Amino acid sequence: MKNKFVVIDTETTGNAPKKGDKIIQIGAAVIENNKVQQTFSTFVRPYQHIPIFIQQLTGITDEDVQQAPSFKETAPQLLELLQDAYFVAHNVPFDLHFINQELIQAGFSPFHGPAIDTVECARFLYPTAPGYQLSQLAEWLHIDHDRPHQADSDAIVTAYLWLNMKKKLYTLPYETLDELRKLAVHMDSNLSAFIQEAMLTTKKQIEKDIEHYKGLAIKKHEPIPPKQTHFQAQGETTFTEAFFSADGTLSGRWAGFEYRQGQEKIADAVSDALENRSHLLLEAGTGIGKSLAYLVPVVQFSKQQGRRVVVSTNTTNLQAQLMQNDIPLLKKVLPHEFEAVTLKGKQHYLCLRKFRQLLHTAPATYEEVLGLAQVLVWILETDTGDVEEINIAGGSNSAFWEKVRSDESSLSWYAKNYYYRAVENAKHADVIVTNHALLFADVSNGNGLLPSYKHVVVDEAHHLEEVAAKSLGMQVDYFHVTQVFHKLGVAEESGDFQRLRTVEETMCPYFGEGWHQQRKDAFTLLKYEADELFRMLHHYSLKTVNQKETDIGKVSVRYRPQKELSPLWEAVKESLKRVLLLFEEEAQAWHRFVHHLQDYIDTGSLEQGLLHDFHAAVTEAEEMCDVLFHLIAEEDPNYVYWMEVDKKGAANAAYLYARPIDVSEKLADSFFAQKDSVILTSATLTVDDSFSYVMKKWGLLDVAPPALQLSSPFAYEKNARLFVPSDITTVKDNEQDFIQETAAFIYQTASITEGKMLVLFTSFDMLKKTYYQLKQWDEASDFALIAQGLKTGSRLKMMKSFQQYNKAILLGTNAFWEGIDIPGEDLSCLIIVRLPFAPPNEPVLQARTEQVKREGGSPFKELSLPQAVLRFKQGFGRLIRHKRDKGVVVVLDKRMMTSSYGRYFLQSIPALPVAHKPMDDILNDIADFLDS
Repeated sequence: MKNKFVVIDTETTGNAPKKGDKIIQIGAAVIENNKVQQTFSTFVRPYQHIPIFIQQLTGITDEDVQQAPSFKETAPQLLELLQDAYFVAHNVPFDLHFINQELIQAGFSPFHGPAIDTVECARFLYPTAPGYQLSQLAEWLHIDHDRPHQADSDAIVTAYLWLNMKKKLYTLPYETLDELRKLAVHMDSNLSAFIQEAMLTTKKQIEKDIEHYKGLAIKKHEPIPPKQTHFQAQGETTFTEAFFSADGTLSGRWAGFEYRQGQEKIADAVSDALENRSHLLLEAGTGIGKSLAYLVPVVQFSKQQGRRVVVSTNTTNLQAQLMQNDIPLLKKVLPHEFEAVTLKGKQHYLCLRKFRQLLHTAPATYEEVLGLAQVLVWILETDTGDVEEINIAGGSNSAFWEKVRSDESSLSWYAKNYYYRAVENAKHADVIVTNHALLFADVSNGNGLLPSYKHVVVDEAHHLEEVAAKSLGMQVDYFHVTQVFHKLGVAEESGDFQRLRTVEETMCPYFGEGWHQQRKDAFTLLKYEADELFRMLHHYSLKTVNQKETDIGKVSVRYRPQKELSPLWEAVKESLKRVLLLFEEEAQAWHRFVHHLQDYIDTGSLEQGLLHDFHAAVTEAEEMCDVLFHLIAEEDPNYVYWMEVDKKGAANAAYLYARPIDVSEKLADSFFAQKDSVILTSATLTVDDSFSYVMKKWGLLDVAPPALQLSSPFAYEKNARLFVPSDITTVKDNEQDFIQETAAFIYQTASITEGKMLVLFTSFDMLKKTYYQLKQWDEASDFALIAQGLKTGSRLKMMKSFQQYNKAILLGTNAFWEGIDIPGEDLSCLIIVRLPFAPPNEPVLQARTEQVKREGGSPFKELSLPQAVLRFKQGFGRLIRHKRDKGVVVVLDKRMMTSSYGRYFLQSIPALPVAHKPMDDILNDIADFLDS
């Protein structure tokens, strides 16, 4: 086996060598005998201009390469290094492709030897890494990386990364290596020789903390303690009201302590609410430290009273912050021990049975190969099996995770089921940290998903109504229907049903060829009828006169299932009848098939897993058809129904939704009335210094719980400025002019702030038009323009890209108005393009508007305005995240200063200097303020 590795990194003028992009720098590190023995680095003259954004990214200028050798002059030395070696690179397809293209153009033969991609290897050998960019891995593994995006530095770092990974590979258990060996044939990297050598080595090793179960090597877990019927009260602890005081417990035990008066007030209020069995509304501005402030009395109450407390968050970011930062800190500083665990819905947890089953099936895609390899290594390290730990492409929404996530797993795997362990651990915990989706699924399910509890803290509580409505609502779309049908696998030869047919014919033949062919034919007809149903729904949407356009360009149509009288709707209902009749007949046949096989298949076998998954798919399909019936053939007057289609999308791509118009009564009866104490907290709960708006929509007006409002301790009057242009065109007067002026102002401001700008839109269409205008003006690529919906990647990836570039402008819509944290100098300017009023044709808002009108109220004052003010407060809060942050907010909407309701927006934010003046004057003021 070759033991020479040449690690190469290139910097280039772009991404496409066939379109003329050229190499501008090559770095190489030669590894032999597991050590870096030699390095090589050179600039390469590209004979073309280096784009500005490449210069910003790499630090390499046209002057640096002006006297550099050509690639043709460099090639012989490079080829000599590569003789009898592995070509190693961080993203081999990129670097090897560039090198080979340049070699061919220079008259040399391309490199055809073995290659190793350290991105690919890192993805499965480091499944919990925060990211797979070289700089991210270097920081995570504590490898010095002083000059990112310089080829010589990147090559050295990649070399040490490969040495780390190669070492880890040789420590893996035999079973893990054996499965990786089978997967390696589908990978880009030539790893087979290393894996086989590692398999010979690992037989001699004693594997610590690893157990072997049904052919898998997994991390050993301590047995779950016997279930206790009740918590045991712990008695008094040494906790006092002075815990957060300047010379209190926390200050003496935590070096990072900063006295904040607000924390004392929060802790006292939460403690009173828990002890007095009352609810509490708590608005706490950014920087108070409310998480720690409510956790201390929560833990204290739980230990003293022996009562479990649930803490619910809307985002996984806050959930992770609580479990990784706040709770470990409290475990160090509190004078008594306590247990806090995370509990999520079962879809967040790995099912080992389904994973093992997928391992024994030919992988469908390259992403599935990598997913399987990642999980093989991850199960040696994880205690939880929670998808949030593992960096799978696509995360919990990926097609791969759909195949391996937990469901009602078979009993033979019960002891190794991660979800079961999480539930059991939650039963013995003092504090359970969960999410709003599971909290309200539990409420909708009659309190059967979470261990019993009477006390809960709802953080990020401004999402309460939205999550409750979604939990109580229904939705289905064509993609989901086809996904469920695919799980059944009746028509596909490799599907579960067809694989079970082979089992039946081998072990216990009964149904016969004719019966199986009938199932296949009937299923083909069922899929056709389902296609027809969604085609008709799509057609109905486009032909209906009351159609509206959504923010992202879809056609949206409100409908009344039992009130639609058109022939088109009658055709839809007839189509639904055909689908349901066909499905009911087939479901009965599938149940008979399952019942027959159950008596012949061994417990714990792969065949039993197949049968279990098929039966689960039948159940899911039955539930899906039930939802279809409710959405098309039945009607609840307290619900709003609508469908959405994409004009340019597939002819059957229709989405159906139903949501309750008002959840206040349901919340009051099924949530607040059932709990002793619910603490509702957020940075945005009040409108005009009143909690009335949220109290009404949550059903709390009759209860009138105590409320506490605390402003942010940050010095906004010193560190921030708010500007509203007086001479910008209004959208109502001329939308095109408004977009032109918005783009111009963004570009001019970015020149002052050197990027570091977040621009919040309320309309994706407006974002898109502004982005393309900016692209036209920024011909020299002075700025990295990152736009939501126009660049691929998640919000997190966009945030990382924004912070990576020196001069970046981030354009975002809904997802960026809250829940993002860009501290310090990375963000110095926030532009809010328009006041965030929800589109009046949004179906749920429209239905609630009609309800308020029927009751004689004012929809604008009671719904639209409060909702917009709370949204505005969330957006404004993106700028100042820490006490030393400094920056400006610009609102390009004159209504803030000229309308009668503008004061509500101004009063909703901390006191700070506000200027309403022409745009040119604002630009001068921004420059003066940021330079001061």
